Amino acid sequence: MDDYLTEDKTVFVVEEVNKIIKCAVETVIGENSYKHSRVNQWTTSVVEQCLIQLSKLGKPFKYIANCIIMQKNGAGLQTASTCFWDNTTDESCTVRWENKSMYVIVSIFGLAI
Repeated sequence: MDDYLTEDKTVFVVEEVNKIIKCAVETVIGENSYKHSRVNQWTTSVVEQCLIQLSKLGKPFKYIANCIIMQKNGAGLQTASTCFWDNTTDESCTVRWENKSMYVIVSIFGLAI
């Protein structure tokens, strides 16, 4: 039983990170309409909120957070990432969120210390 608890504190749980990302985006952006002048503030706030909540988990990870906000106007967006890491300990989570006027894509990478 102790091994299970110890392992749980050292594992990047994608479902847990997914909830953190969604909560941060909904709290910061919610039903706001897209405004170019606020995008910088929103992206900064989303990644900061994610990192604050992730650090509260107390897990031995370094985190990398990325946030993209794009106005819904019919334009395309292609994004990709790749990592050279330890597949047994490191992980990532990407969430695509949208409202009536914008798309938000947040990626969190967790790298075991």
